[in-house]
Amino acid sequence: MQALERRLGVTGSIAIGVAAMVGAGVFFVWAPAWDLAGEWMLVSLALATIVATLNGLVTTQLAIRVPTSGGIYSYGRAYRGEFVGFVAGWLFITGKTASAAAIALIAATYVLPDQPRGLAVAFIVAFSAVVISGIRATATLSIGIVAVVVGGLVFLAVPAIASEGVSITFGSLPGWGVLSAAGLMFFSFAGYARMATLGEEVRDPVRTLPRAIIGALVIVLTLYALLALALIPTFAANGVSPAPLTALVSGDAMWLVGLLALVASLGSLLAILAGLSRTSLQMARHRDLPGALAHLSPATKGPLFSELAVAAGAITLVLVTDPLWLVGLSGTGVLSYYAIGHYSALAQPRAERFLPPVVPILGLVLCLVLVVSLPVASLIAGVSWTLLGVLWFVIARSIRRRKNPPQG
Repeated sequence: MQALERRLGVTGSIAIGVAAMVGAGVFFVWAPAWDLAGEWMLVSLALATIVATLNGLVTTQLAIRVPTSGGIYSYGRAYRGEFVGFVAGWLFITGKTASAAAIALIAATYVLPDQPRGLAVAFIVAFSAVVISGIRATATLSIGIVAVVVGGLVFLAVPAIASEGVSITFGSLPGWGVLSAAGLMFFSFAGYARMATLGEEVRDPVRTLPRAIIGALVIVLTLYALLALALIPTFAANGVSPAPLTALVSGDAMWLVGLLALVASLGSLLAILAGLSRTSLQMARHRDLPGALAHLSPATKGPLFSELAVAAGAITLVLVTDPLWLVGLSGTGVLSYYAIGHYSALAQPRAERFLPPVVPILGLVLCLVLVVSLPVASLIAGVSWTLLGVLWFVIARSIRRRKNPPQG
């Protein structure tokens, strides 16, 4: 079996994780979260942060013991068997391919709002070319994107807090709306474990992965907290718009928000494409996907055919589906994927754990709670795709058994 080269250090891994998190979501999630929870979206942000932290800790614990590409697909196989691992991988690939398509459309909409699909395809092609060129190029570009986006968002949030202060008056608790808003806000955190999907390309994974995952999470949480404190008083006074971060700038600086949204969306797209191709590689190695996807390029040492297949899938979704449906499918898939991660961690022997069992138990419960708080259409889409994946697993396994019958 061909092995990927270990090129990534802590800084590059953190950059890929932050770039995956600070994407399109942070520029859109505040308005629907405000509509659902009002000032209580601070509680929603806290709940989403708790879920993300639990996921990050458990993913770290798993990644240390299974330091290979594939993320929870590999962990599920190691601790819960082939079928559970396959379901995790299928959820990740379908959910994140949908997410990549949606992000490309969002980025293109900022530039060509009337006809975004062609430009979205161009974005996917261009950033797939970066991924195909090698993981070091991906990490280098991610560092640049993170510097621009995080710096720009801090530049927007801090002056707003300094000039207006922080004055928040809580109304009546909206109940279920807090959970629904937390489910939306979680998607703005959902890129941190992308480092784990690149585990086979990380130098010294036992040392690097925990620092990278937690480091990326701390950076993004700090940024989101600043944005929430800046936005809530503005929303309470003036209401919200479809582009909520424009509330932090005057008319002359509106272009800055659009530029940051474009750069952040494309950074998230870059990281997602890299993680998707690595999970596809692992699944192909185990024949859960066609074996050709496991081929590594002699030039870049990366999974060339997996990278091309991911790009083709995302382009197809851009051309034939609706962005809202894509976001719903992605959301259900991502939370279910992490739920399987917690379920897998519960099977780790005591000697392999640095977390008490209550951590994956709580993470599993909270992931499932957020899944059921999502719109019904999202649940139906997620269940439908999962059943399709199970059908593929059964058919592929049956074919393999006929070709290689057990020796008796």
